Amino acid sequence: MKVTFCGHGDVYYGEKTKLRLHNCVRELIEHGATDFLIGGYGNFDCLATHTVNSLKLEFPYIKAVLVVPYLNRNFQFELYDYSIYPPLENVPERFAILKRNQWLVDNADILVACVRYRWGGAAKTLEYAKKKNREIKFIP
Repeated sequence: MKVTFCGHGDVYYGEKTKLRLHNCVRELIEHGATDFLIGGYGNFDCLATHTVNSLKLEFPYIKAVLVVPYLNRNFQFELYDYSIYPPLENVPERFAILKRNQWLVDNADILVACVRYRWGGAAKTLEYAKKKNREIKFIP
């Protein structure tokens, strides 16, 4: 089972949110999740990456997968098991993150969302997932 995440890049996530995310990811693993597709941008993606990596000690078979929107940018590849560049080569650069986020939803079974306001990329990704009838786990 594949899982992806959406949350705001510019929001501080406190200890309660970190614990809720950790418990959610653990439960998903216990129900068959193995691949975690992560965008690699902003605070929530960072939190998701660290959560998945911390759970590898207990579940060494899970994978943190970086899904990059650009080929000409630096990412912290060492934090991930591998990376994917979706078919975005013909997408204008200003739409690359939006299209990558849609690809994440299209290629995941479940979306873990921590969306606090109705605008921005996280809100658009959540709305897209709802339209695609993806299972969504909300982190309050």
